[in-house]
Amino acid sequence: MLEHIPAWLGRALTSVRAGADKLAIAQTELGGSFGALDLTSPAFAHGGRLPPRFTADGAGVSPPLTWGAAPEGTAMLALLVEDADAPAPQPLVHAIVWGIPADAARLAEGAIVADGDGVAARGDVGRNSYYGEGWLPPDPPTGHGEHRYAFQLFALDADAGDPGASPGRTALLRAMAGHVLAAGLLIGTYARGEAAAATIDQASRAAAST
Repeated sequence: MLEHIPAWLGRALTSVRAGADKLAIAQTELGGSFGALDLTSPAFAHGGRLPPRFTADGAGVSPPLTWGAAPEGTAMLALLVEDADAPAPQPLVHAIVWGIPADAARLAEGAIVADGDGVAARGDVGRNSYYGEGWLPPDPPTGHGEHRYAFQLFALDADAGDPGASPGRTALLRAMAGHVLAAGLLIGTYARGEAAAATIDQASRAAAST
């Protein structure tokens, strides 16, 4: 949907961003002193560009994720993917997966899809910011600049609350508060229209110098 914002408006909104400090992993109610999980993807490096396949410019499937062993006492894992640079007061939620088994070590490509109330053995896919279940493919406004998509994986203890079926961000954070044992963060980036904008600027400067 955001891909339909005109490029001139995207450039005008460049400074309007939710901010990394609004990401779930930075919220004090989760505890803040938890350990680290090693979260990676075979499809992109930390801080690297997301391949178009995983965005609204491609097939729009969720990327594969892998992670290291969860700490002792982990009862389940939860995944939350947010856009730290959405032109909004809060990060845009692109995916939620609740109740991933503690001994799991990966999510396959395309695994984050609508699943109704979920399956206990695999977890429950929650609602993104557009109130739909599943993976919301990145679609930053043209000309808005680079967006950081934060894949956040949380290891939770046995006392974590129940966020309900197909949870949203608010219910997820409430259920996790005070029960995070460890967390992993993986950033993938994506932008639209940057090359085109650069070409236009270069042409304008060349014309002005003649």
